[in-house]
Amino acid sequence: MNPTAEEDRRSATEDRLRAALAARAALVTHADLRHDVPPQGRGWGVRRVRGIALGALGVAAAVAAGCVLVLLPGHSSAPAPVQPARSPGITSPSPSSIVDPAPSVEGPSVVTRP
Repeated sequence: MNPTAEEDRRSATEDRLRAALAARAALVTHADLRHDVPPQGRGWGVRRVRGIALGALGVAAAVAAGCVLVLLPGHSSAPAPVQPARSPGITSPSPSSIVDPAPSVEGPSVVTRP
């Protein structure tokens, strides 16, 4: 096959495609086109309203549970005061517990270097 025959076949195919598309486009008239209302943005659907309602109910249930736990009888919000471990006062140590450590420090020494 020579290149000119292939080019002729491509142009013939392109011409037929263009003619078919032009004929199809000529079938569409202004009566076929409809006028839709422009989009208004995202609307409040049933799912969205249901989700917000369930979220609000969950928060209300959590608050109610917290109030019930705090207000139950026998529940103290403040801890009871703790008694001191021993009575306050000054005690003197017994003589047997006092230990005199012996000095273990040696006298000064001279360090020589080789």
